[in-house]
Amino acid sequence: MEEDSNQYAEASFPNSETEVYLEERDPESNSLHQPLLKRNRTLSSSPLAIVGAKVSHIESLDYEINENDLFKQDWRSRSEVQVLQYIFLKWTLAFLVGLLTGLIATLINLAVENIAGYKLLAVVGFIQEERYLTGFIYLTASNFLLTFLAAILCVCFAPTAAGPGIPEIKAYLNGVDTPNMFGATTLIVKIIGSIGAVSAGLDLGKEGPLVHIGSCIASLLGQGGPDNHRIKWRWLRYFNNDRDRRDLITCGASSGVCAAFRAPVGGVLFSLEEVATWWRSALLWRTFFSTAVVVVVLRAFMEICNSGQCGLFGTGGLIMFDVSNVTVRYRLMDIIPIVLIGIIGGVLGSLYNHLLHKVLRLYNLINQKGKLHKLLLSLTVSLFTSACLYGLPFLAKCTPCDSSLPDSACPTNGRSGNFKQFNCPKGHYNDLATLLLTTNDDAVRNIFSTNTPSEYNPFSLLIFFALYCILGLFTFGIAVPSGLFLPIILMGSAYGRLLGIAMRSYTNIDQGLYAVLGAASLMAGSMRMTVSLCVIFLELTNNLLLLPITMIVLLIAKTVGDSFNPSIYEIILHLKGLPFLDANPEPWMRNLTVGELADAKPPVVTLCGVEKVAHVVDVLRNTTHNAFPVVDGGVVPPVGLAEGATELHGLILRAHLVQVLKKKWFLREKRRTEEWEVKEKFTSMDLAEREGKIEEVAVTSDEMEMYIDLQPLTNTTPFTVVESMSVAKAMVLFRQVGLRHLLIIPKYQAAGVPPVIGILTRQDLRSYNILSAFPHLARSKSREKGN
Repeated sequence: MEEDSNQYAEASFPNSETEVYLEERDPESNSLHQPLLKRNRTLSSSPLAIVGAKVSHIESLDYEINENDLFKQDWRSRSEVQVLQYIFLKWTLAFLVGLLTGLIATLINLAVENIAGYKLLAVVGFIQEERYLTGFIYLTASNFLLTFLAAILCVCFAPTAAGPGIPEIKAYLNGVDTPNMFGATTLIVKIIGSIGAVSAGLDLGKEGPLVHIGSCIASLLGQGGPDNHRIKWRWLRYFNNDRDRRDLITCGASSGVCAAFRAPVGGVLFSLEEVATWWRSALLWRTFFSTAVVVVVLRAFMEICNSGQCGLFGTGGLIMFDVSNVTVRYRLMDIIPIVLIGIIGGVLGSLYNHLLHKVLRLYNLINQKGKLHKLLLSLTVSLFTSACLYGLPFLAKCTPCDSSLPDSACPTNGRSGNFKQFNCPKGHYNDLATLLLTTNDDAVRNIFSTNTPSEYNPFSLLIFFALYCILGLFTFGIAVPSGLFLPIILMGSAYGRLLGIAMRSYTNIDQGLYAVLGAASLMAGSMRMTVSLCVIFLELTNNLLLLPITMIVLLIAKTVGDSFNPSIYEIILHLKGLPFLDANPEPWMRNLTVGELADAKPPVVTLCGVEKVAHVVDVLRNTTHNAFPVVDGGVVPPVGLAEGATELHGLILRAHLVQVLKKKWFLREKRRTEEWEVKEKFTSMDLAEREGKIEEVAVTSDEMEMYIDLQPLTNTTPFTVVESMSVAKAMVLFRQVGLRHLLIIPKYQAAGVPPVIGILTRQDLRSYNILSAFPHLARSKSREKGN
């Protein structure tokens, strides 16, 4: 479901003189007073996207406060104790999100380090005995079984657990509800699948999955558990809305990043810069509190594991690249390699995004053929990865150990250490085996190691870089939980260290720091983050002296990458068809009015303040709209308005209409209801429920002739825009406020003029859908790019 708007650039039109004139005229020069006559199709609003393994129906979220009569009564009646309950529960849930995320992150790290560690120790033992074929079979079979476990869980039980989950979290916080993304099954499969996939030695990390895991925990806590077994606790009623659930999921995403990198401030900034669309100071404090809890939990378990009580999980179990003991000195000449690293990172990052886009499109075609093809694809990648990890170190030459190193440091035969003996004689080590036959975390520590200027051969680094480029492209997209952070760090650190070796005689900067800068540049070039990445790397390296050069590298890499293509997460969002609204509208949107968009849509369906049951049922059964304007004719107009004017009472949601039909809240005569009648039947918590469909509601023929008073349930303060407003301005309003519906009202108020001429939704404001209805704008866009 790729959204390539250029496919409409070749649309053909009739060859009349009028059409030729319109085609040659530049639409960018149109004023807002001139109608765009070249619309030749209806504005599409099909809410479909790829979620997990199939194309699913998706909906927007109701982040807007629904200010109906019941909400106002509930808000006025809340006591000071209830307000304190609400505030206390917010902080309690933020604490629980941090605590549980920290515990699960520790569990994942313990499992990965021990499973992968004992596996690699056995392989090293076979190599020492020169049983090379046995070692290869053991490594390949172990990785095959671990990958099979992760893939079979994702394929059969929770397809939404595959991949990193970060694009879907971005879409959710932008206002898109993707089905089954934060369920209990997804959480369990994500945890087990991450352990299996990372332990299998695949070129992926646990950082992306940890962000998804934190978000799942937050969502389940906020709604009181899984969908089928929710806790109907009285206090949790405050969180039965999309706004508070959004804030909790933001805390969960921050906690996930913090758990992956032990970077609390970086986790908060990651949510602010990359995943969250709406932000406020109160949310900043709660996310910071959650990440602080995560750090405390991780630190406590590290202290316990330092005494050797966690198997192979010891002091190096969690990612931490401490280079605080390295003195960083700059010279004027050092600016050249620093700028060069930034440029290389931007170019390689954008190239990586482009190639990964092609691979993901190919994988979509393979995955559409069924579960067996998805499973076979994952297992094929596992076999290829195992063969490369085991076989390529034989291409590297054995290097004599540095005489200044202690005998216990070089060579090492255990799981950790910078100088793996592999197949080399005593007193020699294999530098490529040091990077390949180890866990991903240890590989990063080894390549980031400082004060080791002659440890790695350039040929070995070149092989390592090429291998991880290939594996990074072919591993991401298979049916296992996967993260992009670690593969990109490994690729970037390889070319960073290569540049450090090349500049050895011209610079004072340590090669390990070059590796850090290379990793930062490639991450900025691919993911297009700057502030959060800078803080994450500072918290990882524990060296504030790296701040100036890290900032320069990140800014250059992002600037260069932005000139080629979007970030990798934006590419994935487009591939999945998730209707993500960007922060900046397209320039041509300023020459299109919302009134013209309304003309391209079917006529708006309205309801009366007191409506017949039969009409409500008919509207719900024959439309898919999620909200309907409530208008009343024949009202007594205020002074100055003509007789016969109509009143826009507000907007009523489909879910609320279904609730009314379920509760049989019907009137035998056409009249307004009293306040006590409404409170007797409904509470504000009832209206927060979104479950139920019109097909599940049974209405008798006698009930069809009765009436419903819709006004107490109607949102009387919907956001409206005048039909002459530009689409660009309407899109900014829609995104910044977090709307689901935006009413379009006429510019002129008069008798006989309808009070509402249309409703804009998220789908209507997407550039892809607008270009499908106004294809000449696509040609204008392509000409602009050509110039």
